[in-house]
Amino acid sequence: MLSLALADDAELRPLEPWRSAEFAAHVAKIRDELKPWIPWAYGVEDEAAARALLQDYADRQASDTGRLYGIWVDGELAGGTLFRTFDVRHGVCEVGVWLGAAHRGRGLITTAVRHMIDWAFDVRGMSRVEWHCDPGNAPSAATAERLGFTCEGTLRSAAEFGGSRRDYQIWAMLVDERP
Repeated sequence: MLSLALADDAELRPLEPWRSAEFAAHVAKIRDELKPWIPWAYGVEDEAAARALLQDYADRQASDTGRLYGIWVDGELAGGTLFRTFDVRHGVCEVGVWLGAAHRGRGLITTAVRHMIDWAFDVRGMSRVEWHCDPGNAPSAATAERLGFTCEGTLRSAAEFGGSRRDYQIWAMLVDERP
């Protein structure tokens, strides 16, 4: 099995379609925490919807346009990270994250994303890694800042989910700006 240790009791590994029941249960457990910030929290309501999302990311990985990873703590799915977009031709990708409140504050996301950034720059030759978040999501913005991203601005009314238009902050790190 392919995995990366994040702590003694936590690991990062691919979140694949065969884990759809586990993913659906995970989303159901923390849906209220995710809904303000994560668009797919509205659509992953059962195993079929979970499988569809996981298959979409499996297809993205096969076409080298995205990837999805889970974070397991003591063998339980606790959150994850992803390359929402991965554009090798232009050297730009976007990283995204989520983690249940019970597992926050341990540096799991920071550690996982540092590995992802290093892989994107050093192995895949990316020039720019982006982080998008709702301006009201202070913990997400703080994580981006802690990782060394620079806030470049806000896209106003850039997306719709949960019945409302949302702004998005764009954070970015260039290959030569890595801490």
